[in-house]
Amino acid sequence: MYNKNAWKKYTDEDKKIVMDFSEGYKAFLSEAKTERLAVREAVKILEAKGFKALKDVKTLKAGDKVYVTNKNKNVAAFIVGTRPVVDGLRVLGAHIDSPRIDVKQNPLYESTEQAYFDTHYYGGIKKYQYVTIPLALHGVIIKKDGTSVEVHVGENPLDPVLGITDLLIHLSANQMSKTAASVIEGEKLDLSLGSIPTEKDGKDSVKETILAFFKETYGVEEEDFLSAELEIVPAGPARDYGLDRSMVAGYGQDDRVCAYTSLMAVVDLDKQPEFTSCAILVDKEEVGSIGATGAQSNFFENVVAELVEKTAGKCSFLDARKAMENTKMLSSDVSAGFDPLYPEVNEAKNSSYFSHGITFNKYTGARGKSGCNDANPEFFAEIRNAMDENNINFQTAELGRVDQGGGGTIAYILGNYNMNVIDAGVPVFSMHSPMEITSKADIYEAYRAYKVFLMLK
Repeated sequence: MYNKNAWKKYTDEDKKIVMDFSEGYKAFLSEAKTERLAVREAVKILEAKGFKALKDVKTLKAGDKVYVTNKNKNVAAFIVGTRPVVDGLRVLGAHIDSPRIDVKQNPLYESTEQAYFDTHYYGGIKKYQYVTIPLALHGVIIKKDGTSVEVHVGENPLDPVLGITDLLIHLSANQMSKTAASVIEGEKLDLSLGSIPTEKDGKDSVKETILAFFKETYGVEEEDFLSAELEIVPAGPARDYGLDRSMVAGYGQDDRVCAYTSLMAVVDLDKQPEFTSCAILVDKEEVGSIGATGAQSNFFENVVAELVEKTAGKCSFLDARKAMENTKMLSSDVSAGFDPLYPEVNEAKNSSYFSHGITFNKYTGARGKSGCNDANPEFFAEIRNAMDENNINFQTAELGRVDQGGGGTIAYILGNYNMNVIDAGVPVFSMHSPMEITSKADIYEAYRAYKVFLMLK
């Protein structure tokens, strides 16, 4: 069903299924506040459904279910198909990193009897949106002996929350004259930690109070922050949004809404696939998909080679390359929903609308399609046909008006292997903000669409 409101086709029983599916998604979103936590939650889901770690399996046959993780920031799940892996896979690829604020390596300082963490923001954010809201701290601190200590503050209702202060309106004449891009400077996004002083060497120090907290709670010293990965994110769980509870509000829906639906599409696949089915969740998309855990790393290619070897008994360089080339993929990433409060940034005929289903973006990129993948029309014709045959609500869109801006996904990176790739995901309001909004109907239609794609010939 092209560009139709999905709620209109749902029976009362359908609506209950949609609402129930969103409950599982909200639970995932509330727990998966960082990439590491998203991987942990994904592994829990996979193991509960009988998936085994690939490293523990010597050989594979059709129907086997396996998963693999990479540095606690990538996870890929597979159901082995009846066709040889070299014939290609059906892949759903999403990212599990989201814009946020990171703690610097040498972060702790005190000023006028207030203690702070110095920070550096990650990805594209409107900096002013992160002041005066409750924030949580998640991450790991690795000691010199390799011991890993997890830090979680601000999610439990009994926890304190943290925050970033802003200037009072009464003294904001100069601040209010600045542009939105500069009204809050990056170096002023420092996290407030406390204000009670502790006496040390005859001097009062709030910094010592904070160090004592980390020592007593986590057993770490100040120097251990050098090898820490601490992320500052909005505190609190995902919630229903709207008086009709038709939407979901929460942090990190770009792109964990597509990560969850992609993962569940593989987990819930109720037929033996002809081609090996895969959901891969990656890191670093918000900063260019770089590094060992980004989509540009060799991780996925190496895992595909291992699948070829464990199913066929051997894998040549050409076998691995052919498997990648013969693969078809949906780059499961969100799209910008048409917001009626800001219609001027979109071109109405080529925009995605809430509750109209999964959105296919033939290309993303910026302005003159810079950085886009631009999928082949032959491939999209296959997908259109599959969506129609299975009564899936879908729509097509561009990312805003031509000269307005733009953005990219991981699609072009996998396209470099000569595989067919197209972007397909859920429309979002307030993207990259501390509280993003999605439609439950779109979430469910994306899940259904992903399951259909995994069975594509």
